[in-house]
Amino acid sequence: MLKAIGVFGGAFAPLHNAHLRVAIEARERLDLTQVRLIPTARAPHRPDSRVSPQRRLEWLRAATRREKGLVVDDRELRRDGVSWTVDTLEELKSEFPKAALVLLMGADAFEHFHEWRNWRRILELAHVAVISRPGAEPEPSVEAAELLATRRAESAAVLHEQPAGWWLPLEMPALDISSTRIRRLLKLHRSVRGLVPDAILNMMTAADLAALTQDNDATKH
Repeated sequence: MLKAIGVFGGAFAPLHNAHLRVAIEARERLDLTQVRLIPTARAPHRPDSRVSPQRRLEWLRAATRREKGLVVDDRELRRDGVSWTVDTLEELKSEFPKAALVLLMGADAFEHFHEWRNWRRILELAHVAVISRPGAEPEPSVEAAELLATRRAESAAVLHEQPAGWWLPLEMPALDISSTRIRRLLKLHRSVRGLVPDAILNMMTAADLAALTQDNDATKH
């Protein structure tokens, strides 16, 4: 059995409680040794977050300090250029050559997986766990369907038997929380307690609030 490491990237502007639940449930249900939360520095397809990468990193560290098995990874902040997932996975594979990497992504992103930079190489480096709502079956795009048709894992055990190459749906209860919704509430001067970890709320400054209320979604492939 291979140990398995979860890889969970995003802008995290801000990190919210749905992000935490995805990381924690993936760690527990897929029997992951750890989940590495990796904030994006420079997203290729959308404007960068107005919240600085360093500030988003501080929020991540504060929110996960007491969460066993969640590791904040700042490699994309230390790396020059655009934050491509395939580059991050190449680095992680070099550091953890005997571990299976499990990339966590949402069902919406999975539908556009074929548009990701070197997406076939991603499957050579990692498995993919597709986070979906109960009863909503994730479907690959037409462009990726032929390759992925024979690579669907029947159970999490498969992710520990092979180093890469399989995908697995991972149903999770729906949490109506998003960074977009949080920024909208903040702009309306409404409370986001219960949506964002208290550790982050307690350290937010006026400058943080100003940046968030001007922010745009920033993602990466």
